Amino acid sequence: MAFSAKDVQELRKATGAGMMDAKKALVETDGDFEAAGQLLREKGLAKALTRSDRDNAEGLIAVAQDDSGAALVHLKSETDFAAKSDDFRNLVQSMADTVLSEGADALSKFDATIEDLKLTIKENIEIGTVAHIPAVEGRKIDAYIHGGGTAGVLVEAEGVDDELLHEIALNVAFAKPTYLNREDVPAEEVEKERAALLEITKSEGKPEQAWEKIVDGRVNSWLAERVLTEQGMFGEKEKVASKIGDGTINSFVFAQIG
Repeated sequence: MAFSAKDVQELRKATGAGMMDAKKALVETDGDFEAAGQLLREKGLAKALTRSDRDNAEGLIAVAQDDSGAALVHLKSETDFAAKSDDFRNLVQSMADTVLSEGADALSKFDATIEDLKLTIKENIEIGTVAHIPAVEGRKIDAYIHGGGTAGVLVEAEGVDDELLHEIALNVAFAKPTYLNREDVPAEEVEKERAALLEITKSEGKPEQAWEKIVDGRVNSWLAERVLTEQGMFGEKEKVASKIGDGTINSFVFAQIG
């Protein structure tokens, strides 16, 4: 089956393949446009597998919120150039909207779209953090996007007013906590840090009778960097736990690019 230069251009446009690749595919399939497209897709998917171990520290985060709850989706890419495109941005927002309305499992319907995107932009595209917090009576959720999608936060609380809840979400983006409460930090992680801090304290020549107290203080400081309720709001002295008073933070989700 014969084909023209216009056919090559159309195939390039439809698949994102290079001119020579598109021409070779048409030659191999005797000018069958659909078969050539499938051939390029198969070859592209094979190449995509070789990109799966490439660093994809860029990307975009989107949140969605309505009366039913809130959702967050992080889609990774290799370059910020790809993440800034309208197609990429619209895709991530559509994914967040879908998680909000149908749950995280519904993201599987985007598998083919993501595979096609990998072929088109030739990058390692991968889903990162995905979260869904359904609305519960008596609880509030703040959904916050920072830097146009470079970071995203969901915070759920009760007994906390809207303004303070939003401030807490801002603090999460600012201070980047890993855990909600001290009790959430794995004991082995704390003990490992305590042992390291003890060795540091010893090497500083501190008196032995003061080691325990010094290490306790340093462990508390280490925890305060990682535990949301023990962080000072925006780096100030007053802790989050003190700011919320009798209120309760039930959960938070934090995702960032990089």
